[in-house]
Amino acid sequence: MRKRVSRMSVTSPEHSVVELAETRPMSTVSEALTRAEEILASAGILGARVDAELLVGHVLGLSRGGVQAKAITDSGISPVDAVAIAGLVERRAAREPLQHITGVAAFRQLELAVGPGVFVPRPETEFVAQFAIDALRSIASPEPVGVDLGTGSGAIALAMATEVPYARVYGVEVSPRAFIWTKENFRTVGADNATAVFIDLADALRDQDGGVDVVISNPPYIPVGAIPRDPEVRLHDPEIALYGGEDGLDVVRQVSATAQRLLRPGGTLVLEHGELQAAGIGALLAEDGWRAIAHHRDLTGRDRATTALR
Repeated sequence: MRKRVSRMSVTSPEHSVVELAETRPMSTVSEALTRAEEILASAGILGARVDAELLVGHVLGLSRGGVQAKAITDSGISPVDAVAIAGLVERRAAREPLQHITGVAAFRQLELAVGPGVFVPRPETEFVAQFAIDALRSIASPEPVGVDLGTGSGAIALAMATEVPYARVYGVEVSPRAFIWTKENFRTVGADNATAVFIDLADALRDQDGGVDVVISNPPYIPVGAIPRDPEVRLHDPEIALYGGEDGLDVVRQVSATAQRLLRPGGTLVLEHGELQAAGIGALLAEDGWRAIAHHRDLTGRDRATTALR
């Protein structure tokens, strides 16, 4: 259950929030949801109903299911909560990421703290993480070793550590702003087999050279000349987590070199990338000497992951 949000926690100008709430008084959960969905949909937000339920739930301290149940029974809400909901909806309509507003992002079985300075983990990365988890589980060792290069919030590393609890997992991050969130999530999740490391990718974990079983990375891969369409990404995700040089592959090249050093012979590399980058990444990995290079499509049929063997 999430902590209730007080009126004072709303950061939008108070007069505009009050006006928004008083335009159409919201005395029930059902009314609050309807109004929130209308505002978010008019702002061009896909899945407006889901966001509305999550924002109302964040204020009321309820899950989505709890909000839906309260809406069906026409439960009432206080004026203070109505103003708080209006403020959060106003922020979301301005295209502030939902996860920045609520302070949390769901990833597989985890709920992670996120905010300014760290890349918000995406649902599509969950399927990429599965390749690393499956590879760790396939290792005939009582303690396989996995490394997440550029761990950010720690989503992938902590998913590996919690879903393969006998593995030893390292999450490596280079951004000081992102590492604040890395440390917080490693502490909160409390996986004893997971270690957060703040260091440049080129020098990461030299004491593990040749002993790692799986390396995974969701590196920045957007070419510097490309502008993300979504305002949530363009305006709020940190540039260090988005842009990968002129062709988008600068950090991929570093990940390839570091993974070659870390992995044992036969170890697995897993990369997430843009849907049009599979061929370029395949050529890059082949030139670096990787074997069994394979591209994998997500549920929408797009090439979004590549695996290879050391």
